[in-house]
Amino acid sequence: MRTQDSATTATTIAVAATGSLRAGSAAAPEGRAAADPRTRGTLLAGLGVLSFSLTFPSTVWGLESFGPWSLVAVRSTLAALIAGAFLLAGRVPLPERRHWAGLAVVACGVVIGFPLLTTLALQTSTTSHAAVVVGLLPLTTATLAAVRTGRRPSRTFWLAAVSGAVVVLGFTLQQSGGAFSTGDLYLFGALLVCAAGYTEGGRLAALMPGWQVIGWALVLCLPLMVAASAVTLSIEPVHLTAHGVIGLVWVAAGSTFFGLYVWYRGMAAIGIPKASQLQLAQPLLTLFWSVFLLGETLPLAAPVAAVAVLVCIAVTQRAKS
Repeated sequence: MRTQDSATTATTIAVAATGSLRAGSAAAPEGRAAADPRTRGTLLAGLGVLSFSLTFPSTVWGLESFGPWSLVAVRSTLAALIAGAFLLAGRVPLPERRHWAGLAVVACGVVIGFPLLTTLALQTSTTSHAAVVVGLLPLTTATLAAVRTGRRPSRTFWLAAVSGAVVVLGFTLQQSGGAFSTGDLYLFGALLVCAAGYTEGGRLAALMPGWQVIGWALVLCLPLMVAASAVTLSIEPVHLTAHGVIGLVWVAAGSTFFGLYVWYRGMAAIGIPKASQLQLAQPLLTLFWSVFLLGETLPLAAPVAAVAVLVCIAVTQRAKS
């Protein structure tokens, strides 16, 4: 009996130990998985920023072949066709009726408003100047997001965000000699409509996949953009060049569809305010592309501004919201 009891006890201990090891091994991946969404979200939002940083140089290339109105209409049409193909291939059902108003805000702000206003601005402003002015977008987005969602980020977050905006604004004024270009009204208008689109899109991305948010927003604009393309192409002259075609393809497939797809997925994972602060790096990335692709002269203050902005980004990413 003692031998049997001992064997039973040993078996019980072994089973308990095995269960504990299995529970421990299951808990570790679960803990890692819990951290993975935020890491992936940051990477996706950062990839979106990288895609957006090429938008202005690509727009300048596109303007070599198209007028400003036709460029925006055609890019939105192409992006909507790509999005529609993905939605059809995935057999994605129509969004609920309560989401269409938010999708309309995304469409007006991100699909139509921002591309149109920035394209008009780039007719009178340099790429570098437009890039640093639009660098105020993160603070604008964070402010609208706080109002829209009712959340209040910490004081440390706001201090770092405002500091980053001040750096960008100071960089802008230093490079322009203290005066704004004639396209600044377009750029400031673009800030407001894009921030509204980002905020509403980020909210919707928490309710449906991010690529579906931008996909349905693009499809919503398709009838209007097809009509606009037909009208503007008949009015504005078209002179196809290699740069013009590449620029059009990138702003349609790269910036408008792919960039917004990964951007909204990133926002859904890490939150609108923190994702928006990653865009503080976008003007400096655009400055690099403007030198590399357009041959513009790199401002001497860019490295100093880059370091200051990256410090602000690091602080906002660590600040508790």
